[in-house]
Amino acid sequence: MPALVPHRCACLRAAHLATCIFLLSVRSLCVAQQLQVTLDAAQTKIEWTLGATMHTVHGTFKLKSGAVKFDPASGNASGEIVVDATSGESGNQDRDADMHNKVLESGRYPEIVFVPRHVAGTLAVQGKSNLQLQGVFRIHGAEHDFTLPLAIEKTGAAITAGSGFAVPYQDWGMKNPSKMFLHVETNVNVTVLAAGRIGMSQSLAK
Repeated sequence: MPALVPHRCACLRAAHLATCIFLLSVRSLCVAQQLQVTLDAAQTKIEWTLGATMHTVHGTFKLKSGAVKFDPASGNASGEIVVDATSGESGNQDRDADMHNKVLESGRYPEIVFVPRHVAGTLAVQGKSNLQLQGVFRIHGAEHDFTLPLAIEKTGAAITAGSGFAVPYQDWGMKNPSKMFLHVETNVNVTVLAAGRIGMSQSLAK
């Protein structure tokens, strides 16, 4: 019987080694499943329209930064998409002053942030996909649950994402800038065409 002890120890060591290899493989797989999309601010366009008496106001904002990490298997997502609220402009100084001072109060709230929590849908390896990016919209000092519809096109590591949605700014506690002879709608329509790159993230999914 004592002669069998070395053999038993060798088996235990082999089993322990196999377990370690398995755990490392699972860990590597979890890392590989994490994707990160990094947006290019210079190549991203954010445009908005606001219906008003007799005409529609057109304007733009600038993207400050954007990075989204997500697990294609679970859909869990994290990161931030940050828009420079102070960059908003419509081509009219008086109107823009009202927007910044009375509506957005961008001196006090200089950033508009979307924090992703979950990605719904399947990202194609190449070509077009339709996804839903669920998360939290931070604007004017408050947070709102929000879902961004995304039309994705992936070519190699390059990726573009188009989205269109309405922001109910009045319902979200911001002032309606209507005046006696000028009335504006209570929703701002926003369209985004974002460009960036996608790659593997080195952080583990939680």
